[in-house]
Amino acid sequence: MGPAELRDTPRPSSTRLPPMPPIRIMTVDDHPLLREGIAAVIEGQEALELVAEASTGEEAVERFRELEPDLTLMDLQMPGMGGIAAIEAIRAEFPQARILVLTTYRGDVQALRAFRAGAQGYLLKSELRKDMLATIQQIMEGKRRVPDEMARDMAGYCSEDELTPRETQVLAHVARGETNREVAAGLGIAEETVKAHMKSILAKLQANDRTHAVAIALRRGIIEF
Repeated sequence: MGPAELRDTPRPSSTRLPPMPPIRIMTVDDHPLLREGIAAVIEGQEALELVAEASTGEEAVERFRELEPDLTLMDLQMPGMGGIAAIEAIRAEFPQARILVLTTYRGDVQALRAFRAGAQGYLLKSELRKDMLATIQQIMEGKRRVPDEMARDMAGYCSEDELTPRETQVLAHVARGETNREVAAGLGIAEETVKAHMKSILAKLQANDRTHAVAIALRRGIIEF
């Protein structure tokens, strides 16, 4: 093959793909130190980019409308609009929004509420540095993620009767140390009705007494302080 033929021979095209854009992330938490910790983890990863922060549910909804991040890390316990309500509001406007709950609460009921609201993952803050990157990758691939221990709890309780909204209200008042009479007055119902609700609550939670019922409800995230 002569020099002219070599010059005319087409070169094979490059097979190198352009770099993927980073995953754009918004963090939502009312604790600045926690947001700083998340930012530190994200800054060390080329595949991730922190594009927004919010300290309330209301702010999270507004910031999402402005920026439409690829993934939102959402706390559940915040003043004003909580994380569950914020997830519902965001998903109502943006059904494809990806949301990872980041919380200290292990309660299976809280996790179920988050998934029903539209979250795709649930990660404990204690597992942040160890599991956050892998969890983000799973969610971006369209998978769901929940800690193994919580998954077992959710599976174990899924067949049990849930407390009704009124039973949850009654138990929340009981958790504040109120008597049946005080609960009745606070909710505007008869004291006998409160007793009936408590009987149902004890049966559903398989609790020995009021104190035990409150302890179970707090552990599972049915009620909060």
